[in-house]
Amino acid sequence: MNLLTAADIVDTSNSKFTVTSPVGLDEVHWTEGFWADRMNVCREKSIPAMWELMKGHEYKPFLEHFLIAAGLADGDHHGAKWNDGDFYKWLEAAIATVAVTDDSQLRDAINQSIEAIGLAQRPDGYIHTPVLIAQRNGDTNAKPFQDRHAFEMYNMGHLMTTGCIHYRVTGETTLLDISKKAADYLIETFRNPTPEQARNSICPSHYMGAVELYRTTGEARYLDLAKNFLAMRNLVTDGGDDNQDRIPFVEQREAVGHAVRANYLYAGAADLYAETGESDLLEPLEAAWNNMVSKKMYITGACGALYDGASPDGSADQQHITRVHQSYGRNYQLPNTTSHNETCANIANLMWSWRMFQLTGDAKYVDVLELALYNSILSGVSLSGTEYFYVNPMRVVDPLPTSLRYPRTRQPFFVSFCCPPNLLRTIAEISGYAYSKSENTFWLNLYGANTVSMEFLGEPLTISQQTAYPWNGIVQLQIEACPKQEFAINLRIPEWADGATVAVNDEQLETLSIVKGFCQIRRRWKIGDRVELNLPMQAKLMRANPLVEETTNQVAVQRGPIVYCLESVDLPSGVNIEDVIIPQDIQLQERYDADFLQGITLIEGTALVSSTPEWGEKLYREAGKRTTKEFELRLIPYYAWANRGQSEMSVWLPVR
Repeated sequence: MNLLTAADIVDTSNSKFTVTSPVGLDEVHWTEGFWADRMNVCREKSIPAMWELMKGHEYKPFLEHFLIAAGLADGDHHGAKWNDGDFYKWLEAAIATVAVTDDSQLRDAINQSIEAIGLAQRPDGYIHTPVLIAQRNGDTNAKPFQDRHAFEMYNMGHLMTTGCIHYRVTGETTLLDISKKAADYLIETFRNPTPEQARNSICPSHYMGAVELYRTTGEARYLDLAKNFLAMRNLVTDGGDDNQDRIPFVEQREAVGHAVRANYLYAGAADLYAETGESDLLEPLEAAWNNMVSKKMYITGACGALYDGASPDGSADQQHITRVHQSYGRNYQLPNTTSHNETCANIANLMWSWRMFQLTGDAKYVDVLELALYNSILSGVSLSGTEYFYVNPMRVVDPLPTSLRYPRTRQPFFVSFCCPPNLLRTIAEISGYAYSKSENTFWLNLYGANTVSMEFLGEPLTISQQTAYPWNGIVQLQIEACPKQEFAINLRIPEWADGATVAVNDEQLETLSIVKGFCQIRRRWKIGDRVELNLPMQAKLMRANPLVEETTNQVAVQRGPIVYCLESVDLPSGVNIEDVIIPQDIQLQERYDADFLQGITLIEGTALVSSTPEWGEKLYREAGKRTTKEFELRLIPYYAWANRGQSEMSVWLPVR
């Protein structure tokens, strides 16, 4: 086992069936602008605040659960059964941050956490604090894998992933050894799995964890473990779409069921394909992804539309219908006011799309990754960095039409605390998505002001990127060090960028060589070479497919990768969200305000407001005539809503 040269988030550098692999977290440094600002909030506010929460007692124990399990403290388990996994995700965010900052206080917190985890782990490798604490407190009925909803495999999967990243960042094997012991326990426990054991595979982060452990150690037994995890699904005889085990994985062609569990499954299967090239894995992955993007994904990149669903909904196959929580719905079933869109599902969309890009080199997957990232993922955390959404609705009204489980205001804590640490690790690891590399090509995936410095083709490569993206589509690159031999630079041209242009050393390219959404420039580069990419960013009125019934005769506004919304605090007194009408010929004006909501581009224009009487308890009434008057509309990025107190909000607005 050799120390890797860069702290990759997903190390596919030796994977046989991928087109690209990512650069290291420590090889990209954000210098200014959007992602530099978000990273600073994450490092300076979010991660320290969450450490205080997780080592304290104000809400639920996290760190203390490991101490109790180790016999170093007294008490019971208080919290969700997946809280161990929440703690591992926070730990991963902290480790990713140390890769760039080398923060000594954060290192101390990491080391303290790893020590507690190691002390809690049983000698045989099993680690799951709800069971360990119950056993220590004398519960003779507490045994591993007795409850499929205990999330044991899920927790250990996140432990494996975190152990790999810790090793890549620090070169230390402490957490990696803990992860290997846990994986070795799973190997023995599931060597000859029964159908009942196979049902323990909900929310399968452990597929990704096992593959990553194989990539990090080179030990084939961990790849075999991942293969066994997927094969076990075929043993389930009473499965359902809530866990995507109603039919074998290789027969699936739609994104179904619990959206987090589904997207984790697809991401894990993509990891497995990257190592094995098993052809029967790729067809369901591509089909399910296309189904999600073309029929089940919101304009913000969010997925998992329903609080509760039934699957296969409406099917003649009645005996196999199952209740599904946090669910993909039917094709085109995308409600607005009751939309669920759990932050974890949106992050898992990013993880799945990222892996599909690595397998194919197709920019369409990065387009979806970017869409989710800027909208339905970033909306999950406040601009202050310390309050969170569990759900990310498309429309919020007061009162709501029905009672819903999760609040429409961000909270510092909720009992199901899976989303906040998941969000932090995603932001902390954003550098790992920005660039990719292949044999003789360097890929630019996400744009932002930064410097990337790494070894490429056996020589130093340093490129600086200057841009105000996502508020401005001009991206300027300068080569500061490069290999002597010829290589290509691939620039992603997003689907929304009509009329993109590229210039090299101030000479505009007459024809762009576009391959799978990337503009490829191949040449012998030299120090001082400059590239300018211009991605036009007009604000556009967007419509949904007519089969999306809830957006009939409505439009949304998108500019570049940013989706906009109307928030009630920006309306004149006495005007309600439901009274606003967008003229079809509205002239949208764009204005950047550095002092508003931490710096955003506003979309403004003259819209209409209609005066309508109160509905009261009526379900229907005569249409009648509506009088309208003009008012000055102001729209803000969707991710930035709910940062100015409680309010109403809508992404989709009536048009005429």
